[in-house]
Amino acid sequence: MSSMSQAVRGGGREWNATNVVGVALLGLIGLWILWNFIDSPTQVIQVAILGLCNGALYALIALGYTLVYGIIELINFAHGDLFMLGSVFSAMIISDWFGQETSNPTGWAVFALTFVAAMAFCAAINVSVDQLAYRRLRNAPKLAPLITAVGVSFIFQNVGIIWNGSAPKSQNAVLPGGSLEIGDVRVPWTYLFTVIITIPLLLLLTWIVQKTRQGKAMRATAQDPDAARLMGINTNRTIAFTFALGGAMAGAAAIMYLQNNGTTRYDAGFQLGLIAFTAAVLGGVGNLTGAVLGGLLIGLIQGLNDGAPHGLGQEWSQSVVFSILIALMVFRPSGILGSPTSEKV
Repeated sequence: MSSMSQAVRGGGREWNATNVVGVALLGLIGLWILWNFIDSPTQVIQVAILGLCNGALYALIALGYTLVYGIIELINFAHGDLFMLGSVFSAMIISDWFGQETSNPTGWAVFALTFVAAMAFCAAINVSVDQLAYRRLRNAPKLAPLITAVGVSFIFQNVGIIWNGSAPKSQNAVLPGGSLEIGDVRVPWTYLFTVIITIPLLLLLTWIVQKTRQGKAMRATAQDPDAARLMGINTNRTIAFTFALGGAMAGAAAIMYLQNNGTTRYDAGFQLGLIAFTAAVLGGVGNLTGAVLGGLLIGLIQGLNDGAPHGLGQEWSQSVVFSILIALMVFRPSGILGSPTSEKV
């Protein structure tokens, strides 16, 4: 049963060597954070806040992964590159169409317009890919849509090369610059805006899934597509709606990435997509709250590793992130908030 269609189950678990090692690792991580905090509390708070803000960006991308998996149990590896196309599209509207390169009221209005346009753009592409490729593979072996998603990812990357070029392009932010200063801690406003946007989007998605008629159809389709069809639910339309929601989250992440990092590049989706997928798995793939929690945790750990006094440094950043994924697969394959399932992809 999909995580979207069931509550998180509790209950005791038999303690064994794997559990003991897992708890020991968590303890070591806690001691490492405490060591850094005692040595330089201001620096640790600074990098932790920046890490959480980056984690909010990962969470937006992870929401798209977890929505699609929750319905049809497809790991949509093209989602990261969809995010990349959204960032290039956003830059085109802001810089090329409206010529905005500074933070001013006109730039803010263009940002708001582009935010909606980017979400609609990525949603439309995601639905189109579902209709053209994934829908025809609903009853195929699970490896077939998975390989198809990888193929779509390469197509998106090639489109990105044609559209943006093979070299990164610099873009100016139109959101207010500067930082929020609390004592010696400085947090850029663009990072805070990412957090401010992520929270209502999560609440909106939760409301859609839990309270609306379409959300009930999504949960029914996730639990048993055949039974949902017998009850009169148009499962293809429900799945298309889910792809639209996931694409919209990629569009929101794309424009916030553009404002935070100020660059567009054709391969941006590969790295951030893998990190976001790790976040989705960490929180419990198929669980909306878990995707956000996983993104925030990945961002926090990455920030501490890169900027804390006793971190391994940026050159080890990706190794740390994916070591977390490997460890999670060993000690808790279902993720933090996920529920064990009998069927694996």
